[in-house]
Amino acid sequence: MAKTGNTVFYRVYLLLIAGLGGLLYGIDVGIIAAALVFLNKTVNLTLEQTSMIVAAVLGGSMLSSPAAGVLADWFGRKKMMVVSGLMFVASVGLIVTSQSFVPLFLGRLLQGMSGGVIAVVVPLYLAETLDADVRGRGTAIFQFMLTFGIVMASLIGYFYTHQAEAAIAHAAGHAGLILAAENHAWRGMFLAVIYPGIIFFAGAFFLHESPRWLFRRGRVEAAGRALERTMSREEAAREIEEMQTVAAAGVAGAGGAVKERGSLLRRKYVLPFLLACLVLALNTATGINSVLAFVVVILMKAGWTATHATQGDVAVVVLNCVMTLVGVSLIDKKGRRFLLRIGTGGIVLSLALGAAIFFGFESQQTNVTARVASAVHGDTIALPVNTQSLGVAAKGANGMALTVVYRYGKGQQITTVQTNTAHPELRIAPKAAAAAAPLVIERAMYGPLPARRTGWMIALCLAGFIACYAAGPGVVVWLMLSELMPTRIRSMGMGIALLLNQGVSTMLAAIFLPVAGNYGYYAMFALWAVCAAAYFLTATTLLPETKGKTLEEIEVIFDRV
Repeated sequence: MAKTGNTVFYRVYLLLIAGLGGLLYGIDVGIIAAALVFLNKTVNLTLEQTSMIVAAVLGGSMLSSPAAGVLADWFGRKKMMVVSGLMFVASVGLIVTSQSFVPLFLGRLLQGMSGGVIAVVVPLYLAETLDADVRGRGTAIFQFMLTFGIVMASLIGYFYTHQAEAAIAHAAGHAGLILAAENHAWRGMFLAVIYPGIIFFAGAFFLHESPRWLFRRGRVEAAGRALERTMSREEAAREIEEMQTVAAAGVAGAGGAVKERGSLLRRKYVLPFLLACLVLALNTATGINSVLAFVVVILMKAGWTATHATQGDVAVVVLNCVMTLVGVSLIDKKGRRFLLRIGTGGIVLSLALGAAIFFGFESQQTNVTARVASAVHGDTIALPVNTQSLGVAAKGANGMALTVVYRYGKGQQITTVQTNTAHPELRIAPKAAAAAAPLVIERAMYGPLPARRTGWMIALCLAGFIACYAAGPGVVVWLMLSELMPTRIRSMGMGIALLLNQGVSTMLAAIFLPVAGNYGYYAMFALWAVCAAAYFLTATTLLPETKGKTLEEIEVIFDRV
């Protein structure tokens, strides 16, 4: 029986609302970058408080994602989508009206919590609602809209930054007008994203509940009606029959709800859970979040100017979005394993080449720690950067660079001075908070700046990495997570796996600058390449192909392993 017009319309509506969920998640990630330019100028914040505001989204997501799985089992997927939309809208209101650190932090924390709920519940809802033929493309739309949300946040940031700069120029030094322009800029950025949040919140009310959740609650007829909203009556009846077959080993609970017998330590639960956790951990261990966060820093290290590196950042997020569309178009044609193998294989090659290029010019650096340390006087340093002061002959046609890792008390800091600038001089002095702590030079490396072609080679490596990730793991990971988990543990298991994913991401982001400063950028690229190689092996040898299979058929695969 062919699908009716109402079925097609509802499916489009469902994908639109779910896609808005991905958009909000992407906005959560991307909106703070441009807002920070003006936020620090209008709200009195310390460096520690600024870092906490940036990290609050990730912290909120880590707090809410495990709870989201449990709550989605108790109250249903639809209700949790409504709650996540409300949380997002409330977070924007709290941020925009804030005048100090505490409401700003709480608003960002709430925004992160909304993102954590969205990241668990929306892919879960799509996987449980769509039929097997379109589940791949449907769930991949969430990832596409996530990447589009990052692009949207960048464009919003650019628009308000451009407006603010024009207003500041016209202010002719008037402090009050400049402050008003800066205030309007960052508040306008956050306020602009409230509209998709409102649409997502209101639109979720008109969705049907997940048919798998209804079935497990003993509401078989309601589950059938929910399935018929996205597929033909015959297909819905077949899926209900498959649910009943899988649940045949269970016993009826209170109110007719399905309660499965047996321990959760059975292989049908343990194997897919561990596999999903491994996939999500390796997915972020490829370095994707660190690359997106530090792409400007990486390109500048490779020899690009700040302006060109910023333009490269925009190009990266646009490429990420475009290649996600390519993955969406292929996922139900070529299958999950195919995209993962091609994507992870390309990532390994891109990262390995990037590591080799960085090692090629970073290995030419000379350790001048002793000379720099000897120039310290009274916990400050003012050292001209040239051949005479450092005792190393210039070897780079484009100039030389001195990179110094130092600290006052606890916490390393990094500074770089390039000889191709006017009056290159290393100047380090303590800030008020560290005035009593001695200056310690931990590492100082002096070497040639990379050639222009080196910057382009690193840019091409990053482009290859982003393209392969977006068309492969980026599209597949959310879908595989929801497909691999059996119905009994799907929501809770997704929450735990996502928590692991964010934990790995946080760790890699935390070690990026210290590792790059102490050992070189090639070390981080090499670490990511090793993790990507493990990801490739996992995709090749451990993951089953789930294309065209219902969730119940996938569950049976692990029961027979």
